[in-house]
Amino acid sequence: MNRFWKRALCAVLTASFAIGALAGCGGGDKKAAAPSQPAAGQKVKINFPTASASGALYAVGAAITNNWNKTVPGVQASSQASAGGIANLNMVSDGEAQVSIAISSNVSQCLNGTDSFKGHAYKDLKAIAGLYLNPNQVVVTNKSGIRTLADVKGKHFAVASAGSSVYNEAKAHFTTAGLHFPDDFKAEYIAFGGAADMLQNGTLDGAWIMSGAPASAVSQALTANCSLLSIGDDIFAKLKAQYPWYVKYTIPAGTYPNQKDPVQTTAVKMVMFCRGDLPEDTVYQMTKSFWEHIEDLGRSQKNLKGLQPADAVKDIANVPLHPGAAKYYKEIGVLK
Repeated sequence: MNRFWKRALCAVLTASFAIGALAGCGGGDKKAAAPSQPAAGQKVKINFPTASASGALYAVGAAITNNWNKTVPGVQASSQASAGGIANLNMVSDGEAQVSIAISSNVSQCLNGTDSFKGHAYKDLKAIAGLYLNPNQVVVTNKSGIRTLADVKGKHFAVASAGSSVYNEAKAHFTTAGLHFPDDFKAEYIAFGGAADMLQNGTLDGAWIMSGAPASAVSQALTANCSLLSIGDDIFAKLKAQYPWYVKYTIPAGTYPNQKDPVQTTAVKMVMFCRGDLPEDTVYQMTKSFWEHIEDLGRSQKNLKGLQPADAVKDIANVPLHPGAAKYYKEIGVLK
């Protein structure tokens, strides 16, 4: 190689290194992850975190991704267990995942950078569909003497992982009931499955579970001298005044073993959301496939049974739809 070409090659390499170094020195906001656009001819990879393997959301995510793999060409989707809604939103914000599900309150907080997401807003978060109502389920042992939320004072109670969406639900409810959370009781920071085991062997007085009903952890607990606690109208009214996304929810009698009466509780709508940089046509095809196969999905997952696309754009806490999802809803007349 002559001297001229050596100098030219050196200049190119130097420039390339400088550009790479500058790119690596960009701002510290990890929310601005790499775009989700695939290279030409490659499949769009969709990582879909859900929740703990004992929760209903885990199976829901698996059913949705399996459907997409079968019906949407160009998509390679996989679901995985996770720590739940807040972790899911962080993973999507950071680019570790592309699609997930969380309660509408958490999705709104992530979009706007409030509460658990203060200082870490992901402004390009988009909704695909509002799904089903996700109820709070308060399980207590019959021997604990717990009849109201206030009775949990001084007891041994599981509130899920600190900072999780379930933990925040427990905090909101117990604070509304007048307790100092979590100081007024012995808090146990464990997932649904571990809480169910402890309830079953009598080493725990109660647990906060947020999951579609029926949930396997609740079923397990109610076979072992446990009951579901009702949340009264007074607590609901106070919650609703502060957090408008709450709705009343009734768990019908017979949903669980030994559950003879209906149980009133609170619920928040689940929202399927995604990164805003996913290709419009990909999200359009995924949205279309989801609703065109909703009857099949509903047969395999009770929480998806009876869902209607007309409700998919309601009660989603003002989270904007992805353009691909909006295109489908306009196509079928749900949006104008």
